[in-house]
Amino acid sequence: MRKDGWVKQGLGAAMLGALALSASGCASIKDHRGYLIDPALTGSVQPGIDNRLSVERSLGQPTFKSEFGKQTWYYLSIDTKQRPFKRPQTGAQTVLKVNFDAAGNVSSVERGGMEKVARLDPDGHKTPTLGRTRSFFEDLFGNIGSVGAIPGQVGQGGGAPGGSGPNGS
Repeated sequence: MRKDGWVKQGLGAAMLGALALSASGCASIKDHRGYLIDPALTGSVQPGIDNRLSVERSLGQPTFKSEFGKQTWYYLSIDTKQRPFKRPQTGAQTVLKVNFDAAGNVSSVERGGMEKVARLDPDGHKTPTLGRTRSFFEDLFGNIGSVGAIPGQVGQGGGAPGGSGPNGS
């Protein structure tokens, strides 16, 4: 083979390698947040049989607890996926809600998923504010003349009215 044939093959291999490296940088990122749900353990929690101590021993500390009202423990698990240059999207969500009665026994166990997720699309309009509306050039040149000015300065003397010194003397 001639020398330029080797160069073309080497250049082609280098281009292929660069393409493979750049494509691997565009992979999606998968992430898990919160409680790791084990179906065998979460299925073992039974109303009327378990209490706070047995739930804590089998499932561990909850993701969060209710502060007011009846005692409720929440175990939250979220799987997200993020494509390059995009915001993370929720792929799967599992919420295990364990309600306790006044004696500390499990009164009910509820399971939920993506049907509980609320999608919010913020309004793109601007919020009106008090004050006057200024143009770009008013914002840019509006402070010319006020920079370096001393508050309370009157005339060319540099002092306060009624005297020549700072104390009015």
